[in-house]
Amino acid sequence: MGAIMIEEIPKHFLLQWHITERCNLRCQHCYQDNYKFNELPFEILVSIFEHFKGFILALENVAQRKLTAHINITGGEPFVRKDFFDLLNIFHQNKYWLNFGILSNGSFIDEQCAKQLKRFSPRFVQISLEGNEETHDNIRGKGHFQQCITALKHLKKQYIRTLISFTAHQKNYREFQQVAEIGQQLQVKRVWSDRLIPQGTGADLQTLNSDETLHLFQIMAETKRQIEKKWFNHTEISLHRALQFLVGGNAYRCTAGRSLLTIQPNGDVYPCRRIPIKIGNVLEHNLFDIYQQDTLLQQLQDNSKISKGCEQCLYEKYCRGGLKCLSYALKGDPFHADPSCWLANHH
Repeated sequence: MGAIMIEEIPKHFLLQWHITERCNLRCQHCYQDNYKFNELPFEILVSIFEHFKGFILALENVAQRKLTAHINITGGEPFVRKDFFDLLNIFHQNKYWLNFGILSNGSFIDEQCAKQLKRFSPRFVQISLEGNEETHDNIRGKGHFQQCITALKHLKKQYIRTLISFTAHQKNYREFQQVAEIGQQLQVKRVWSDRLIPQGTGADLQTLNSDETLHLFQIMAETKRQIEKKWFNHTEISLHRALQFLVGGNAYRCTAGRSLLTIQPNGDVYPCRRIPIKIGNVLEHNLFDIYQQDTLLQQLQDNSKISKGCEQCLYEKYCRGGLKCLSYALKGDPFHADPSCWLANHH
């Protein structure tokens, strides 16, 4: 395999690190189907962290410039690990080269937890909201909606930047505006949405078809216009996911395997959590070697590779096939046109 070219090294690199599969919830749309005690001891987590640091240094060495490195730490639910704060402390000690965010369901974030988090200076904490109270509790469990609201208030009180993510499917996508308005009232930094990927527990839920996808994005664009007109608004409604640039926002392409990798609780490496194709294991292989040599990653990094069904599309070079994880889930091929793209379906 050839060496990585300098111009191919991204300026920013994101690692999504799943440190456990344990979770206190059993959400209808979860892409896990296993919640076992399948996690590595703390000393191994520290060694993986050092491995990632070496990977970033190797990329910088090739690029001959500094990179911005960021870790999104999640699970399962990351707060179920008793040693979670010890890991965050290590991140904080490495703040000269690293930012980090926490992806959580919010259940464990009380006043004391928020005060502890403040000490480690996370870039953000992201909480998931799936609709109004009834819809959210139906998906995630009775009483959980109020836990999320309380968690967001505790984080806000500590001046920790908060994000709300919304996973859109046929049962809830019309409620995006309600979620965005809750976020705006709580002065959340950003509210964003991506579409359900039917995997794991969520394999039985209905993902959006092309008409519903367009409808969702139109709701999002209109919500963005309305909320950003308000005086003293602190909340960004983000339109920066696959295909969303077609109704507003900036051009977006999938970053899986380019400037994003995922490490699973057992050390397996995926291009992205939602493209569950094992490309190595960080306990057995050097991350830089995986990044440089894996055939799938080379295809994901190849700007000349055109997704099937996108050949005639004007936006092909900006979009690169839309939501690759959805293509993989529904078509078995990440290099197939986004199954919910209304342009691809009308060609």
